[in-house]
Amino acid sequence: MTQPFPFSAIVGQEEMKRSMILTAIDPSIGGVLVFGDRGTGKSTAVRALAALLPPISAIEGCPVNSAKAGEVPDWANLKTKATHEVPTPVVDLPLGATEDRVTGALDIEKALSQGEKAFQPGLLARANRGYLYIDEVNLLEDHIVDLLLDVAQSGENVVEREGLSIRHPARFVLVGSGNPEEGELRPQLLDRFGLSVEVASPKDIETRIDVIKRRDAYENDNAAFMIRWQAEDAAIRDRILTARKALKDLKTPDATLRDVAELCLKMGSDGLRGELTLLKAARAYAAWRDDTALTRAHVRDVAGMALRHRLRRDPLDEAGSGARVGRVVADVLG
Repeated sequence: MTQPFPFSAIVGQEEMKRSMILTAIDPSIGGVLVFGDRGTGKSTAVRALAALLPPISAIEGCPVNSAKAGEVPDWANLKTKATHEVPTPVVDLPLGATEDRVTGALDIEKALSQGEKAFQPGLLARANRGYLYIDEVNLLEDHIVDLLLDVAQSGENVVEREGLSIRHPARFVLVGSGNPEEGELRPQLLDRFGLSVEVASPKDIETRIDVIKRRDAYENDNAAFMIRWQAEDAAIRDRILTARKALKDLKTPDATLRDVAELCLKMGSDGLRGELTLLKAARAYAAWRDDTALTRAHVRDVAGMALRHRLRRDPLDEAGSGARVGRVVADVLG
């Protein structure tokens, strides 16, 4: 099977790539929402980053990718608890997916052939410890949105129907993409995404030519192309792993916390999720840059992606959310 396109070979789209790197450093940031044109590398970037990350250690055959034998659900009925390494999961949630397919349901085949009441895991089980990708997330049906909100809040999938009572961990980085012209995202789900970025097709000829050349090489001279970029991908992976370790020792001055709070207050963001997400993103960015203390500069650089989707609508302000965030950042942080 052909390997995913190398993350380091993606041309441009720096903010999108940075946002995904930050969630790889600290998954608790809460996922990424990518809005923009079709064909701008949104799904490519998700798969490329997951392929770049080191494999996860999981119990062999475990439907929820449990890391330890004691974490394997009883309903899995595994005969062995040996561990092996598997690639970081990337699971697509298609728009037409039924609730049973997403959460899991009664295994009809076993029920009919063996008279056994068994659980058939869904997409949320497969996505545990990995990525759940939703294209055109703004077109999701409301009952699926409600379901995802519950799971995103608890980190656990609960199925209680058809005589089943099942619980299993469902912790994943949620990545959604879509075109805002095709429909708006429900505010409750919008708020669950830690970061939000906007992408667009490149406007200059040279960049577009570069995109074409790299994609053509990937499809027609795959082996050589993958070798060409493996060192760059390895360097990114090493920086991510180093940043993960550095997070716990990163110093966070009170002055920077004040900057975060004042910025969100001036933005008028509801609740405190904006502050917490901005702080986590800024810390992950500082660790990525191999800095030892959080500064105003780190906060400034990630404020747009952490806050633009949390702004209250202002019908009198025709500027986009990115421009509005930029104005407040300039006012508060200089």
